[in-house]
Amino acid sequence: MTKLNIIKDEDEPWYKDGLYFKCTGCGKCCSGSPGYVWLEEKDIKRLCKHLEISRAEFLKKYTKTVNRRISLRDDTKDYACIFLKEGKYCSVYDARPTQCKTYPFWIYNIASKRQWDQEGKHCEGINHPDAKKISAERIKTVAAVQSGLLPEDALDT
Repeated sequence: MTKLNIIKDEDEPWYKDGLYFKCTGCGKCCSGSPGYVWLEEKDIKRLCKHLEISRAEFLKKYTKTVNRRISLRDDTKDYACIFLKEGKYCSVYDARPTQCKTYPFWIYNIASKRQWDQEGKHCEGINHPDAKKISAERIKTVAAVQSGLLPEDALDT
């Protein structure tokens, strides 16, 4: 199954009635297991502006290169994002990378109900009792932004 097939309107997705999600601010998606926060150029520019530093300084201080791609550094002890501070808050929340903005509605996580439920074992916001329903249309939009099929400003609609 391709990225486009998951978000196109040809077939009703398994989540056609929407999904329940509420970010609880627990920080689990920002720490705990190895992973990468991949940065696109737009993310780098936004973070540089937010931090009021040059691109060169940002890249040196906050990133690493993995297979020719740029990723945020993490704490090698618990794999926490370099911007996750005590109290589990994101110190760059207003300028956070697209990958962070679009979680948990990544193509991989919405590919099947089974995968969504699996992700829910790690994310307490999935199917949280106080969660609001996110429409299938919104989920498709977020997934399309995450996968690069739509520009990030589509999240503002």
